[in-house]
Amino acid sequence: MESNHGQSTHHMRSIKLWPPSQTTRQVLVDRIVKNLTTPSILSRKYGLLTKEEAEEDAKQIESAAFSAANQHFEKQPDTDGSSTVQVYAKESSKLMVEAVKRGPRPKDDREMIPDLLPDHEFVFDISSGRGAFIEAEEAKELLKPLKEPGNKYTKICFSNRSFGLPAAHVATAVLSGLKNQLTEVDLSDFVYRRPEPEAVEVMRMFAAALEGCELVYLNLSNNSLGERGVRAFGDLLKSQENLVELYLMNAGISEEAAKALRELLPSLKKLKVLHFHNNVIGDGGAIAISEIVKASPSLEDFRCSLARIGSVGGTALSEALATCTLLKKLDIRDNKFGNEAGIALSRTLSNLANLTELHLGHLNLHDEATIAIADALKTSSSPIEALEIAGNAITSAATPPIAACIAAKQDSLTKLNLSENELRDSGAEVIGRAVEEAEFGRLMMVDVSSNKVGGDGARALAKAVAGKPGFRLLNINGNSISNKGIEEVREILKNSPRILGPLDANDPNGEDGDEN
Repeated sequence: MESNHGQSTHHMRSIKLWPPSQTTRQVLVDRIVKNLTTPSILSRKYGLLTKEEAEEDAKQIESAAFSAANQHFEKQPDTDGSSTVQVYAKESSKLMVEAVKRGPRPKDDREMIPDLLPDHEFVFDISSGRGAFIEAEEAKELLKPLKEPGNKYTKICFSNRSFGLPAAHVATAVLSGLKNQLTEVDLSDFVYRRPEPEAVEVMRMFAAALEGCELVYLNLSNNSLGERGVRAFGDLLKSQENLVELYLMNAGISEEAAKALRELLPSLKKLKVLHFHNNVIGDGGAIAISEIVKASPSLEDFRCSLARIGSVGGTALSEALATCTLLKKLDIRDNKFGNEAGIALSRTLSNLANLTELHLGHLNLHDEATIAIADALKTSSSPIEALEIAGNAITSAATPPIAACIAAKQDSLTKLNLSENELRDSGAEVIGRAVEEAEFGRLMMVDVSSNKVGGDGARALAKAVAGKPGFRLLNINGNSISNKGIEEVREILKNSPRILGPLDANDPNGEDGDEN
């Protein structure tokens, strides 16, 4: 709502809102960092930025927004600056959304975020509302633009608004008239705190209204679907042969729900993205999902993390992924694969020539499976950028194969995460030598935190990354490095002190490392 207060009194005119103080500008930078690193509707689709990436992007965004606002202010310097502040806010918001959409990909250069084509004409999004129950009258008002003749909306997002039956009747009547134009639908968290019978009926109504849409994107995350919910969406799911992206994260996908999905989904020849993070899938559900994976030959991005999958399900899933030769991103962390499933996975990884991201944290792999995986990656032609094998009880015995793998991927590797293992000094030194000797062109982050590393290992890692162009973060927190060892590390990195991560969880009096 516009205000004329700035023109009405001398007192108000005397308050200059522009330019902002340096403190105010830093507050905006901090806020942007928080937004870029907090899970959201967009980050579910495009991935979540790391804190380091967010901090760099936030400074660029604020600087670009300030520049644009300053140009605006110079054209009308006699005002109080309120309209300039609005330009500053809008520009930073726009650039922030673009940064999220660009996702956590390593940037080959440091150019400003490119302007994307405006898509407000095509996107109808009510997810930024109150995040509360939506009643029929509010739904009628909110959805009016969807009823306008000739509207061009192809994407709808009803996320974070809880629909009961009255509001669902309003919404589905509107959506039925858009079947021929909708291509992307986000219904994540859209029956929040509704009783199960009502929630299931609302799901069935939306599915019936949208049946026949040729969708490329469908997000049903953050709904407690279970088998009943999946079957409520049955008519919609069965009709989707052109899906490119399907998201079912934190969606109550149990073994029975996974089996229902396998039964209802058609052969997804075009599917590229399939995400199941944070469900109770179990081994039986993983076997059902492996059948879906086999029917998705174009899959490029598969996530089935934190899903309670053990050895049997992990083996089935690993073998199924061998058919997905175009796979670029694989995230199966926080399951209990164990040795047998880990070795099955290594056989699959040998044949995946396009992998750029591999997240295998907390899979209970231990040394034998880790060595098999490292050997497989070393001999494959996959251009791995991000490799995570955190929390797998890996000892120094597995580090020579990991080191050989790292050296083989020196042209592509940007992030290496070996945190929460048991490498100690001897293992850290092997990794350090591999990093130091290889001609890394893009390495940005090495994480060997919580690995029982002492001063010798810390020094080896610091020497390895010192002077590497573009390197951003060495994380050796949570170890047992003496105060003298920390001083030596800081001395090694004195020309680039910012790359050393925090050491607040380090125990200088600990007894780790490689003591006799």
